[in-house]
Amino acid sequence: QVQLVESGGGLVQAGGSLRLSCAASGNMFAFESLGWYRQAPGKQRELVATAPYGGTTHYADSVKGRFTISRDDTRDTVTLQMTSLKPEDTAVYYCNAYLRRNNYWGQGTQVTVSS
Repeated sequence: QVQLVESGGGLVQAGGSLRLSCAASGNMFAFESLGWYRQAPGKQRELVATAPYGGTTHYADSVKGRFTISRDDTRDTVTLQMTSLKPEDTAVYYCNAYLRRNNYWGQGTQVTVSS
């Protein structure tokens, strides 16, 4: 059974940086896609960034130039480096993995950006 475990959330002031990490286990094949989503209170979950296997990374317009996603398939990890954080980045961030038509989710990690 695939499991995803996130770490690295927390409280940071506007303009600061955080690094989120996600470690996957239980998969026998490389994930077709790894990514990060977020959900703010009262809002729908939205895509932040994705890193397809052997493909081009994709970012939401709201985070372009500030966030960087990277994956390490030798360690089955995906990280999200977040810089120049804004209060509107406050949300629960979820790690996502897609493999063989199945979506897998982590438990989420809270990111709070104070103004």
